[in-house]
Amino acid sequence: MILEMKVPSPGESITEVEIAEWLVQDGDYVEKDQAIAEVDSDKATLELPAEASGTITLKAEEGDAVEVGAIVCLIDTSAEKPEGSSDAPAKEEAKAEAPKEDVKPVATESKTYATGTPSPAAKKILEEKGIESSSVSGTGRDGRITKNDAVKATPSMGTPSGGSRGTSRSKMSMLRRKVAERLVEAKNTTAMLTTFNEVDMTPIFDLRKQYKEEFKAKHGVSLGFMSFFTLAVVRALKMYPAVNSMIDGKEMISYDFCDISIAVSGPKGLMVPVIRNAENLTFRGVESEVKRLALRARDGQITVDEMTGGTFTISNGGVFGSMLSTPIINPPQSGILGMHNIVERPVAVDGKVEIRPIMYVALSYDHRIIDGKESVGFLVAVKEALENPVELLMSNNPIMALEM
Repeated sequence: MILEMKVPSPGESITEVEIAEWLVQDGDYVEKDQAIAEVDSDKATLELPAEASGTITLKAEEGDAVEVGAIVCLIDTSAEKPEGSSDAPAKEEAKAEAPKEDVKPVATESKTYATGTPSPAAKKILEEKGIESSSVSGTGRDGRITKNDAVKATPSMGTPSGGSRGTSRSKMSMLRRKVAERLVEAKNTTAMLTTFNEVDMTPIFDLRKQYKEEFKAKHGVSLGFMSFFTLAVVRALKMYPAVNSMIDGKEMISYDFCDISIAVSGPKGLMVPVIRNAENLTFRGVESEVKRLALRARDGQITVDEMTGGTFTISNGGVFGSMLSTPIINPPQSGILGMHNIVERPVAVDGKVEIRPIMYVALSYDHRIIDGKESVGFLVAVKEALENPVELLMSNNPIMALEM
């Protein structure tokens, strides 16, 4: 019996996927539920498992864009498993074990002593132009440089040093192309503006120094910066609900919950999983969820549902050393907070200069529904919570807040 394997729907609104990589070869014997391919949608990379055991026949090439529901391979379920063989080898293993083919000589262009040699007239023209003959391709007999070649030759912007000057061209993954489209869409369809502020991280440093070992021993996760920022953002969103809204046609939709998207770097590019109902989470809850989503993104296991429906985004470019940036809104959301690196800087405290760990923060927002007063107020509220976390985020009881 021949089983036709079709592309399953990876999520709503997705109509096609791209074959990123076949994990088996044409004619291999595959087991049921064995991963046979990786497919890219515009939101995530997913594995395609075999629906039955048998011999596989591939019907699509790597890089092909195929519609949801299209046939990508056939499985002959009546085929018997080869004796003495284990599960079908992965594509790379198959390549490594493939017998070496006889190498056939490839015809190359013949060269002679005249190749690359300029005629007397061409030589004079090249000398006047200051062009090396080695940088000119000759069109004359046996590759000789003619006068016409020298006339058409133009000086380069620099002298090649003899090192590699090769180029390569590769197709962008569907996920990367979709990210590119969304970034351009955000720039072209929103009235994006960015406001900045700075945060003295000393109070958070002190709390982490005092409680981080006990917190990790009790909960199994580290007490990082993301929980402080997430809870500070939740507080600010409640104070300024317009930042937790988005435009739908001629209407503005506001949310009474906070689904916080966190931008993380995965093997396939930027991914933005969502922390659901962050307003109900404690420090432990946020740190556990951040760790879970980051690991799933790193391992390529993140699903479309886990990256859909955020109401506000936090992006931490500081982990890569960024001092300051203007993050781009994650449409259809209306705001994104950019975190940056923490640097010791001289600041004025009570009329004296002190060295404090300072982070610059940036809020990019859609000015169509968020006014300057709201955007600045929101960022100031975030700053206030981060600089006074015991009172504003922990209800003056850090031990209780970190134990929950």
